[in-house]
Amino acid sequence: MAEERPGAWFGFGFCGFGQELGSGRGRQVHSPSPLRAGVDICRVSASWSYTAFVTQTGDIYIWGWNESGQLALPTRNLAEDGETVAREATELNEDGSQVKRTGGAEDGAPAPFIAVQPFPALLDLPMGSDAVKASCGSRHTAVVTRTGELYTWGWGKYGQLGHEDTTSLDRPRRVEYFVDKQLQVKAVTCGPWNTYVYAVEKGKS
Repeated sequence: MAEERPGAWFGFGFCGFGQELGSGRGRQVHSPSPLRAGVDICRVSASWSYTAFVTQTGDIYIWGWNESGQLALPTRNLAEDGETVAREATELNEDGSQVKRTGGAEDGAPAPFIAVQPFPALLDLPMGSDAVKASCGSRHTAVVTRTGELYTWGWGKYGQLGHEDTTSLDRPRRVEYFVDKQLQVKAVTCGPWNTYVYAVEKGKS
């Protein structure tokens, strides 16, 4: 019997913001290009400007355009609007490796802003939560954790983050509604400016 080989993820099309599976190649890819992430990918979600994937071990990687903080990286637009700025910013060295800085620089300079993240960046959810599903909207992101909690961030002008306001965020925040109602989130789908969630009572399948 032939050995079964694992499948692979491929991407192609417009990639002006680097969202084409993190290859860092040109603005258009006309044929399927494999994602060589070095991890076991189980789910992928993509919008027109950025992409996220979840691994078998519950990690989430995200990259592309960060105009409204949808990558959970600090963005100048939210800072200028007086919105929150992510506590940790990820920078890239010339060789593509990541350098993390926390808060502002030691000399008092502001934290760096990320407009475009061209390669997949590992995102740490609060309290070490494991991701099982992710969905990308136009400029907002939602993630379901293994314990059935929902985290959202990015553009919130129309209340699509579910935090009972219209604040935009550039770091993940748990949607407390489902916790308060004793609901376990099973699935999430982001539209361009809205979000749909499937949840059940805790203790029920």
